[in-house]
Amino acid sequence: MSGDPFSPVAIGPLTLRNRFIRSGANEMMSKDMKPTRALLDFHAAYARGGIGLTTLAYVAVSKDGRTLPGQGVMSADSLPHYRAVTDAIHAEGAKASAQITHGGSFCQIADLSTRRAMSASGGIDKMGVLMGRFFQRAMTRADMDMVRAEFAAAARLCEDAGFDAIEVHMGHGYLLNQFISPLSNKRRDAYGGSPENRMRFPAEVLAAVKHATGGRLAILAKINLTDAVPKGATVDDAIVTARALDAAGADMLVLSAGRNIESTWAMFGSPLPYDDLAAMQDGWFARLQFAILKRSVPKLPPFRENYLMEQALALKAGLGTSPMKLAYLGGVQSLVAAQAALDAGFDAVTLARALIHDPHMIERWRTGESKVSGCNACNRCVAVMYGPAGTHCPVVGNALAPELKDIFAGETVSHAA
Repeated sequence: MSGDPFSPVAIGPLTLRNRFIRSGANEMMSKDMKPTRALLDFHAAYARGGIGLTTLAYVAVSKDGRTLPGQGVMSADSLPHYRAVTDAIHAEGAKASAQITHGGSFCQIADLSTRRAMSASGGIDKMGVLMGRFFQRAMTRADMDMVRAEFAAAARLCEDAGFDAIEVHMGHGYLLNQFISPLSNKRRDAYGGSPENRMRFPAEVLAAVKHATGGRLAILAKINLTDAVPKGATVDDAIVTARALDAAGADMLVLSAGRNIESTWAMFGSPLPYDDLAAMQDGWFARLQFAILKRSVPKLPPFRENYLMEQALALKAGLGTSPMKLAYLGGVQSLVAAQAALDAGFDAVTLARALIHDPHMIERWRTGESKVSGCNACNRCVAVMYGPAGTHCPVVGNALAPELKDIFAGETVSHAA
């Protein structure tokens, strides 16, 4: 199976104008838990630049689901602001996806509603120590019912806000991944132990999201192909995850890898600029944490395009004849690499860094103006993500997208505006 990168593709009830999806990657352009004018301009630029579907990254399903204080939360209060963003995306001919998730114990917020953050299991709270919160608590059945309902409620609000798709984030060490990964799930009940048991609660959440939207929106899930560290989830585990999500009603899986603390390098196929990240921290303890993370990175080969292809193909083979769509993610920086992913049988290509470098790249590829991204995978966009300007490429600034010159307006924007 192969496809023209610029041909339409159906994902459940949704049809995209081409096979390119802007992957969710924290934009940090929210204020008071609402999207800003900057976020609207940011995604409108991708839509104008030719993307088929652009993903608003990390839309928390509740205040406790945030990872950082001002992060966007899907609520009745924020709905008109998100509607303004989806209207702007639609006006440029693209579709909009909301990446909804819950951070669980992976959060740095001081105003949690409980003394300890929730996770699959109790124990040391690796992120909470930065807030003086040293322990996390294992979720009860009541907690799981509450969070499942929060995902469903957020999904209904996403539909009202004009989103065409919902991506349930189950990777990278956030709450649902805290259930899937044996690195964090030490439960001894029906939600722990085997890969099938560890996957049970995330599958319940996706089924609830599917039911809440009644098949009217495309339902995607972002999963890990591998945790990429000893005792972490493997590709065999990912196949179990994929089968469970297929049965729960997922229309497409986005295939990623790595966890935010243990193996961030696996997400990007190259190390993060830990020195840059450390320099942005206020306290010595936070700077020390990044120094420790830097020392934990294994010796990596040079960055290469399509660096997750082997694992992605293994999962694809494990799914057999399943009609569920698969989106390849991992180091696509040229039209040749995108075509290779489609020729390998994947239905779409997801990418972020190359688009951060040039929001108009897809249109340039379509017209033949260029075929290769200028992104060098330095990952400095990840470091500046948490600064006042939000996500951008510090190598080129915003020179390739003049409309983003003053990217951080810092003002929320409602539908009425």
